Amino acid sequence: MAVFTFEDQTTSPVAPSILYKALVKDADNIVPKAVDSFKSVEIVEGNGGPGTIKKISFLEDGETKFVLHKIEGIDEANLGYSYSIVGGAALPNTAEKITIDTILSDGPNGGSVVKLSIKYHSKGEASPNEDELKAGKAKSDALFKVIEAYLLANP
Repeated sequence: MAVFTFEDQTTSPVAPSILYKALVKDADNIVPKAVDSFKSVEIVEGNGGPGTIKKISFLEDGETKFVLHKIEGIDEANLGYSYSIVGGAALPNTAEKITIDTILSDGPNGGSVVKLSIKYHSKGEASPNEDELKAGKAKSDALFKVIEAYLLANP
């Protein structure tokens, strides 16, 4: 298995503590409210901490799909969160899993800086498909912006 690592960073006008609470601690409640296409979040295995696997169901192109999301680590003191996509619609056929490590910190004007490290664990030596990576990033960015807008509208 080869591992391909990508780094990304963005900013948000939402304070880091509020963003962290919404994306990590209250995500199961906030995300379905903020994102119309998200239908449910259920714990398949675990107790909500590291090792927990969640099944996130959503509607895409008129079809119900799901993603299996495994919590790898929670670092509340440093506003860090790590999870892997381990199954479902968001996992390309060439990947064993995709791990996303996130750290939030103070940003300009009371907002946040969001640093991401994405590790694509391929099956065998297959490299990631550029089009799939771009589509995945676009979906992830759009999801983040919808949640951010929800938080700004519902302080």
